[in-house]
Amino acid sequence: MKKIILISASLLFTGYASAQKYSSKTGKVTFEASVPLFEDVYAQDDNNLVVFNSDTGEIASVSAVKNFHFKTKLMEEHFNESYAETAKYPKTTFKGKIISFDKTKLTASPQKYTIQGSLNFHGVDKAVASAVTIYAKDGKIYMQGNFIARPADYKVTIPKMVTKKIAESINVEYNYILIKQ
Repeated sequence: MKKIILISASLLFTGYASAQKYSSKTGKVTFEASVPLFEDVYAQDDNNLVVFNSDTGEIASVSAVKNFHFKTKLMEEHFNESYAETAKYPKTTFKGKIISFDKTKLTASPQKYTIQGSLNFHGVDKAVASAVTIYAKDGKIYMQGNFIARPADYKVTIPKMVTKKIAESINVEYNYILIKQ
């Protein structure tokens, strides 16, 4: 009987604890490092995993770097082998918090917040702040935002022969539709 009570209590607690969490396995993250007069440097990952705790405002995400796909396979190959070194650094992660987030004020009307946290890419952790728009609709939370990252900040070496073809500041955008767990 004690086992049944313990199992029931754990299931109840698990349901309660996860009720404040939202997640997605299909978050969209893009980056663009294009410069005028050269080929577009643009990649997209449609399998970014993100978890959001609506009680605390904490958010975390992870992407397999190989999930970023480019328009041309050769560009993707160079990105994975030479720049991101995906064999050595297979994933990129973000852990942070949405500043002053209050789930009781979440409505269908988009609201602006700031996310602060740490982005790990290429084995380097760097503080990042991002403007984010958040709203709720049909029981889901929608988040859209962007920030700027510099390859040099993450010890990514760009060969001299292509430095003029890749922007020094890369625009990173994310778009999440989070479902309650």
